[in-house]
Parts: sequence; C-alpha cells; structure tokens
Amino acid sequence: MAINEDFLSRLEEQLARNSAWPAVYMFKFIIPESNKGYALLRSIFGEESRLTTRHSKGGKYISITVKELMLSPAEIVERYRKASVIEGIIAL
Repeated sequence: MAINEDFLSRLEEQLARNSAWPAVYMFKFIIPESNKGYALLRSIFGEESRLTTRHSKGGKYISITVKELMLSPAEIVERYRKASVIEGIIAL
C-alpha cells in the first residue's frame, strides 16, 4: 500500500493502544530497483538500525526490512512520512 495519512493515523492509534514504548519496530518497504530510493530510505534511519534487503526474482524491485528501537508511535509515523517522498515506495 502506498503511504497516506489515513494509513498513518490508523497505525499510530493502533501502536499507541497495543504496544509498550520504547520498542523495536520493524518497517517493511518495497521500492523499484531502478529507483535511487535505496539511498534516500537508508538516510531516514539511524546508524543503529538493522537494514536487510532482498531483490525480486525479476530484478525489478527491492524489498527492504528495517528494525530500529523507536521511542513512540509518533516517531514511527514520522519515519513513514519521510519515506513517502520516495518515488514508487510501498509500505507493508
């Protein structure tokens, strides 16, 4: 799903209700392989984050998983907002 404000609002509400903070959160994204988005996405997350990638069989997409200690649901939503400017990004 593309990143939009409705998604972010529901996510923040759900995380606040169902999780204790701080906590490690796992972000999952898919970006087009031809996109320069990997460097942009990497710059959104801190050096302490664990980032793994996986290329699609056809070579058109990169799946990116990021795990990082987040202090609050608001911090998670802010990361998604920053990522939303990357062309073709899909948040899972």
